[in-house]
Amino acid sequence: MGVYLVSVGAEDWFGEEEGGWGEVASALNAELGRRGLPPYEDVPPETDLVRGSGQAFEEKLAPPMTGFLDLCRTHLTREELETLCGWTVLVPFSLDEEIWLPIESGDHASMVAGAPQVLRLAMRLAKAVDLPRETPMACDNLDLSMWFRGRAKELAATRTAPWSKDLDAAFYVALFLRAAQHAIRRGCPLVYS
Repeated sequence: MGVYLVSVGAEDWFGEEEGGWGEVASALNAELGRRGLPPYEDVPPETDLVRGSGQAFEEKLAPPMTGFLDLCRTHLTREELETLCGWTVLVPFSLDEEIWLPIESGDHASMVAGAPQVLRLAMRLAKAVDLPRETPMACDNLDLSMWFRGRAKELAATRTAPWSKDLDAAFYVALFLRAAQHAIRRGCPLVYS
């Protein structure tokens, strides 16, 4: 099975049934209201995020993260690393600071981060590793994962660049970069499932 990073449409985001994110959506809107911000209600419907349509986001977190975390520690502060990697929910709008919310029974916390903040950090890492322009923009149906298992290896054999020295680290740079871009472009939250 493993852990996947996926986009969420309105039905699941506001859904109260098992597997829905309704509790998180409600808690987030309450916290946004407490901060004097408008609620996050403009989530696209599932029909706009159909898997395989190029409009959804779905990637599996399979490669080891050791090299990526080393890269983050070299180029980011501890707080920036937490913002980039510590979220459970990524929303398409800016947040001055992360929001911590209880999940289900209250014995777990979920960090909500703003995609613009994550995007800035991921762009710094993409520049640091000189991520190739051929890296896929779409990340639906594991497009990014498949590219790194195939085409990226071919390119790495013929190019000398920091990204080509650690494809697993480059994968995670691309993953966080594309996730933030997708959330902003499509206006949808991304979550781990």
